[in-house]
Amino acid sequence: MSYIHFIGGEKGGVGKSLVARLLAQHFIDRSMPFLGFDTDKSHGALLRFYADFAAPAVLDKHDSLDPIIEHAVEDPQRRILVDLAAQTQHALAKWMDDADVLALAEAHGLTLTWWHVMDAGRDSVDLLRQWLDQFGGRIKLVLVLNEVRGDRFEILEASGERARAEALGASVMTLRHLPDTTMQKIDQQSTSFWAAVNHPDRATTGLGMLERQRVKVWLNRAYGEMAALAL
Repeated sequence: MSYIHFIGGEKGGVGKSLVARLLAQHFIDRSMPFLGFDTDKSHGALLRFYADFAAPAVLDKHDSLDPIIEHAVEDPQRRILVDLAAQTQHALAKWMDDADVLALAEAHGLTLTWWHVMDAGRDSVDLLRQWLDQFGGRIKLVLVLNEVRGDRFEILEASGERARAEALGASVMTLRHLPDTTMQKIDQQSTSFWAAVNHPDRATTGLGMLERQRVKVWLNRAYGEMAALAL
């Protein structure tokens, strides 16, 4: 069985690419073969941080995402990771509908998972509601509560949308906060998370010993949450 992971959430700046990078590093650290597709035209994170594992997939044609399914069928042991740019959900939905991708996936034993990355704002809740209206119960769903963008999710809890998602079989993952200065250093140096943890040269990564340790703890906590999911 092959697994296709769509990292979405529709809203720009919510942390989709961060989650894609985490999942890529998780696959690498677990020696799980994967192929990444980056749909961001301007600053694709997978292409920047994990270029050896990624290819562009700009959603500008009706068949732009066809290689995702073709690669998954070709090599069932290789995971497929798709980092979706902001405001691409409509194009993705049209692609799925036009080719009846869900039926095709079922016929070929493909598991499709949507990672819905959320911050603590109302926009994320409204976008989750729209996603559930369109896809709820049809695609495996992981809600990612990104504390890097705020750690109080009262709006989500009060909305009833988390309970609705869980009733439809969704899993929930919390991505803990990493100090902004540490994340900025990692991004400034275009450093992979492996290098951020293991490279001892401060001149290369910009990180001191304790900062590397914080990244290691943060990464292990994220991996612990992922361990409960079928990836």
